[in-house]
Amino acid sequence: MRAVVLDAPGPPEAMRIREIPIPTPPPGWVRIRVEAFGLNRSELHTRLGLAEGVTFPRVPGIEATGVVDQCPGGEFRAGQQVAAMMGGMGRSFDGGYAEYTCVPAAQVIAFESALEWAVLGAVPEMLQTSYGCLTVGLAAQPRHSILIRGGTSSVGMTTAILAKQRNMTVLSTTRNPDKTAALTGIGVDHVLIDRGEVALDVRDIIPDGVDTALELVGAPTLRDTLRSTRVHGVVCFAGMLSNEWIVKEFYPVDYIPRGVRLSTYSGDAGDLPKSVLQRFLDEVAAGDATVPIHRVYSFDEITQAHTAMESGSSTGKLVVRM
Repeated sequence: MRAVVLDAPGPPEAMRIREIPIPTPPPGWVRIRVEAFGLNRSELHTRLGLAEGVTFPRVPGIEATGVVDQCPGGEFRAGQQVAAMMGGMGRSFDGGYAEYTCVPAAQVIAFESALEWAVLGAVPEMLQTSYGCLTVGLAAQPRHSILIRGGTSSVGMTTAILAKQRNMTVLSTTRNPDKTAALTGIGVDHVLIDRGEVALDVRDIIPDGVDTALELVGAPTLRDTLRSTRVHGVVCFAGMLSNEWIVKEFYPVDYIPRGVRLSTYSGDAGDLPKSVLQRFLDEVAAGDATVPIHRVYSFDEITQAHTAMESGSSTGKLVVRM
């Protein structure tokens, strides 16, 4: 089979497409014929040598979407549409950047959809992360307000879509004023131009501060995000678009405003119920929800896709179609 192989950390060109053996699934694992996969910052961190627990050579990719090819344990039937994510994919074992991938059955979710594979390939990881942030990280409630820091990322845009389904008031940030229309187009109520600090702008709109805030940029903006949040509000740290996730000289009493709660979220397939995935795909098919895709690449364009991801210029998800 053809697969992207990363022998060691490096630039996008370090990822090489090679012919390697098709993996054989042991009992309890599933072999998936990959139809599409989304690109994620986690894979950028792997390529840059910033991720922990990665051994090389490695086929990257923390998610994949396709059909079941083999399932010796019988958990899924051959030909069934499935999504797989996390659980060590692309880190401790080979991931989704390949024509076939083997993953533990616990990391696989079945679905049924007539949507194009490029659309289906964009959904799993960003939906799992957005849903997990709202439910586990923030315990967001209907009519709450939310600040999304890093709003034009795929997770940021998906979170906005899910938040509007909950009748939440959504404030979302972007560094580029030209991306304002992309955010208002998915229902964002207030777009904030992020030049490093937005707390004063947030409180011009909601004087007491937002009920919830999702931090996707990372350590450089976390303190300001905390200061955008009301007493007893919650900030969830769930992304590192800046590639910076360590807060230096962290003194909690000075750093975290009085009464504001700081949480984190990092999850896996178990945090995305099958019913939630199926409902979202059905809503997309019916035109009631949007999958924010920036561009679809071919498998042979993986270098260009990673270059685009690293540049940070995308608005939404980058997808590779096999």
